[in-house]
Amino acid sequence: MMSDEVIAMNEHVHTKPISIDIEGMTCASCVARVEKSLMKVPSVTSASVNLATQRATVQLGEAYDLDPLLEAIEKAGYKGSKTPGAHHHDHGSHQHHDEDAAVLRRDVLIAAAFTLPLFVLEMGGHLYMPFHMWQMSVISMDVLWTLYFIATSIVLFVPGWRFFKIGIPALLRGAPEMNSLVALGSGAAYLYSAVATFAPQVLPQGTRYVYYEAAAVIVTLILVGRLLEAMAKGRTGEAIQRLVREQAKTARVQRDGQTVELPVEQVVAGDVIIVRPGEKIAVDGEIIEGASHIDESMISGEPLPVSKTVGAAVVGGTINTSGSFSFRATKVGGDTMLAQIIRMVEEAQGGKLPIQGVVDRITLWFVPAVIALAILTFAVWTIWGAEPAYIFGLVNAVAVLIIACPCAMGLATPTSIMVGTGRAAELGVLFRKSEALQQLRDVRVVAFDKTGTLTQGKPVLTDLILDDDFEHDEVLALIAAVEAKSEHPIAAAIVAAAKKSALVLGTVTDFNSHAGNGVMARVDGRLVSIGSQRHLQHLDFCDFTQTIERLADEGKTPVFAAIEDKLAAAIVVADTIKPSSKAVIAALHGMGLRTVMISGDNQRTAEAIARQLGIDEVRAEVLPADKVATLKGLRSSGSVAFVGDGINDAPALAEADVGIAVGTGTDAAIESADVVLLGGDLKGVLDALTISRATMKNIWENLFWAFGYNVLLIPVAAGALFPAFGILLNPMISAGAMALSSVFVVGNAQRLRTVKGVRL
Repeated sequence: MMSDEVIAMNEHVHTKPISIDIEGMTCASCVARVEKSLMKVPSVTSASVNLATQRATVQLGEAYDLDPLLEAIEKAGYKGSKTPGAHHHDHGSHQHHDEDAAVLRRDVLIAAAFTLPLFVLEMGGHLYMPFHMWQMSVISMDVLWTLYFIATSIVLFVPGWRFFKIGIPALLRGAPEMNSLVALGSGAAYLYSAVATFAPQVLPQGTRYVYYEAAAVIVTLILVGRLLEAMAKGRTGEAIQRLVREQAKTARVQRDGQTVELPVEQVVAGDVIIVRPGEKIAVDGEIIEGASHIDESMISGEPLPVSKTVGAAVVGGTINTSGSFSFRATKVGGDTMLAQIIRMVEEAQGGKLPIQGVVDRITLWFVPAVIALAILTFAVWTIWGAEPAYIFGLVNAVAVLIIACPCAMGLATPTSIMVGTGRAAELGVLFRKSEALQQLRDVRVVAFDKTGTLTQGKPVLTDLILDDDFEHDEVLALIAAVEAKSEHPIAAAIVAAAKKSALVLGTVTDFNSHAGNGVMARVDGRLVSIGSQRHLQHLDFCDFTQTIERLADEGKTPVFAAIEDKLAAAIVVADTIKPSSKAVIAALHGMGLRTVMISGDNQRTAEAIARQLGIDEVRAEVLPADKVATLKGLRSSGSVAFVGDGINDAPALAEADVGIAVGTGTDAAIESADVVLLGGDLKGVLDALTISRATMKNIWENLFWAFGYNVLLIPVAAGALFPAFGILLNPMISAGAMALSSVFVVGNAQRLRTVKGVRL
């Protein structure tokens, strides 16, 4: 959308956040400044700026134009533009860093080409006296300093011009940031050296020294640090880029009786698409002809291909591994699952954790405080320092300016969020809200909905217990033939079991249904009755007494089948437990968490299932409307996560401290959740917890380094160790340390890419 277009075209409240890309931010002070400027725009209710993604997310309270937002960003000293849609297949050009790595690489080479000879000539003379004597015999000091001046000027005002172009205007606006520190530090060393070179008479005797090599090395080292940081940040957004690359470029579509290859953007809902072995599925849809195995690891994290037949859903971006098939497109463009995944991950990566607010408030004042400290350092050394006091004051003030690193503080949290949420997406876990990363770590209770979450969500035939006079397949074929005429869910499960065993069903006559009790019919002339014990009470149940008691203990209620008025079998149809449920519960206990099952089933059935799974506590006979109250009651034990999948779980997912939706569930459940498990495997709960804990640990490591680095080294740069130990920090060392601090923070975040999914 162009900047002069109105974001909301009516008078209703604008509820969807606006995403704006911002150029030129380099440190946490920039973030705080842009947020402050955006919040001054009328109707802006909230503004969140992320340094790692270089993006602002703005919430408007009413209809508004984009222009005031862009003007506010420009007034703060930066450039903004509307973020393009995430679903476009060219979006793989995501770059979560402020400067193109290629441009930085070029500038580093230019800076190094002039800095290296300067450094060797100047420092070589200090370190090796014969080299100094040789220099003096070849070239005079005045000419040498003039050459230093030329080389340093090129370094500072060609590749290093970015620091002055951004930093000095920011300083003049009274809003200094990291570029201001670099510009002040390198500029001070450069100007002092220029005066010593061209107007030495204005300086006191004994203070005529040059620091060209310090100014040039400072700029070069910081450029090298930015290059390493940009390269690392590029890898930080790799998970998103990998997802974007999964999008197909073309599709083989049937149009007007012909098969044509079209760009995926031209596919519309309802199109029939043909997929051959090895091809990537273009959009979401439903198979209408053929069968195959599809690699869905891109969305579920599971490596084994999934069998698909007619009626099965397919997802755009997944890979057809074997057979050919045709499918009808149901979702295209930004509505596909892959596009939604990309959008969710981007939103999570651009979000902020509660801890970031504290960091932002501190760093807003950090740069002004550093400049004030540098001035104080110069004053103290000039008044009380050893001679030459001006020189010591200048060198230490420059060291303070250069060593301070608001970059590391600004990047500590967002880089970890980006890598952590990206890695989670690769494991099939989507954090829809970045705050869930912090909240999930603090969870003490995990509550589960039963049906469709811990269980498969559909009834299947689990037991067919026979009288000694009957055969399994014979009885199953007879009762399935009768139940094929019924619409009851139990009937469907029995018929499905017969089909799975490839049984031939007989001819049914005289079908009769007794609502709430059972059915009766003749199958190939044989009388078959199916119903409850009460419905068949005229029959002898003595042989099934122990079976009935055992099933009751397991929370199962059987129905019975009689053939020619003789009791033939007890039939148990139940919602079976998912294969991974028991292992997931055990793993949660291993993590020190308490588990609760919330179910609408009767107490006996619910407790039986809980015993099988090892769940700590059962809340049974809970109506959908009462789940929210149940969760509130569980909070007495600590923060609560709720895992559910049905539409009736949506309020509970929203109420929980962290709502986790099983991805095979309903859209309403997914939209209400903080975390979505793609593919429906409960193992994703463990992966989400693992990613959350690893990410928060990583963030604390980054913050400890970023703040600790500044707290420890700024006083050293100011000369705090000189009175006792005679130690001063060279500005060149300060520049190297500053550059490495940001690289360390970004590099440490990269370790989250190696977090493994939990193995059961």
